[in-house]
Amino acid sequence: MSIISANQLAAYFRRIGYSGPTEPSLAVLSRLHQQHPSTMAFESLDPFLGRPVQLDAGAVHAKLVGARRGGYCHEHNLLFHDVLATLGFRVAALGARVVWFDPQRDAPLTHRLTLVDLPQGRFIADVGFGAQTPTAPLRLEPMLAQATPHGTYRIMQTSEEFSLEMRLTDRWATMYRFLLEPLPPLDFEIMNWYMSTHPNSRFTQNLIVARVVGERRVSLANRKLVIRAPDGSVDEPILRSAADLAQVLDEVMGLEIPITADALWARVTGANSAITPTPRWQR
Repeated sequence: MSIISANQLAAYFRRIGYSGPTEPSLAVLSRLHQQHPSTMAFESLDPFLGRPVQLDAGAVHAKLVGARRGGYCHEHNLLFHDVLATLGFRVAALGARVVWFDPQRDAPLTHRLTLVDLPQGRFIADVGFGAQTPTAPLRLEPMLAQATPHGTYRIMQTSEEFSLEMRLTDRWATMYRFLLEPLPPLDFEIMNWYMSTHPNSRFTQNLIVARVVGERRVSLANRKLVIRAPDGSVDEPILRSAADLAQVLDEVMGLEIPITADALWARVTGANSAITPTPRWQR
C-alpha cells in the first residue's frame, strides 16, 4: 500500500479546497468524496494525445495535484485510495467490469474503485467514473436507493458479485459489476496500459472530459458539451473553435492543457464529432 507524504497530503487538501477534520470517519470520507470530483476533472488528454499514463503514486500526485490536470479512473481512484490510507482509513483497491448501458454484455476488468471499511459498515468510494461519478460514498447495502448531491444510486448483488446502478429518469442503469476481491497494483497496470494505448480505446480516440460544477454535471465528448442541471434538463452546445475549446477546458473544467489549443483542436476535429461507440471489451 502506498502512503503519501505529509506535504503531498497538505497539497491535496489545498487542491480540493478542504480544511476540515482528518480522522478516518464517514463524515470526512463524505466531504472528501464530494469535493474531489468538484475540483479535479475526469479527462483523457494523455491517451488522446498518445502520451503515457503513469500509475506510480508520485506521478499521479504531480499530475492531478501539482499540474492543474485531471485523469481517468486509475489515476483518480489511486490518488483517493492513497489519501484515505494516509488518513488511517481501511481501504482496498477493487476492479470492475464496465457495462454502462449494456448490462448483459461480457466485459473485462477495466475500472478501478475503492472499498472502505468503517464502523458504520462497508462503503464504495469512486471519484473517477466520468460524467456519472458519484459525489458521495455509497453504502455496500444491496437494493438501498442512495441519494447523493448529483444523482441517486443503488448497489445490487447476485451471489458474490455486486453491481452499481444509477437512477435515470425512467429506469435504473447498470454502471459496472465488481467483486470484493482486492487487486494488486500489477493488475491495474495492465488495465491502464490497455485502456490508454489500445487503438480501439475510447480514451485514445476521443477527448473526454467531465467535472461536477456546482449543482450541474458538465461533460465534453470531442466537440459536444453536455450540461446537465439538477432538474434533469440538458443543454448540448457544440464547440466551434480552438478558442471555444480552450475556454471550456480552462474556465469550466479547470484544466491546463499540455499543448496549444490550436494543436488540440486539430486533433479533436480529426476525431469523430460524436463519441466513438464503446467496444464490447471496455466502457
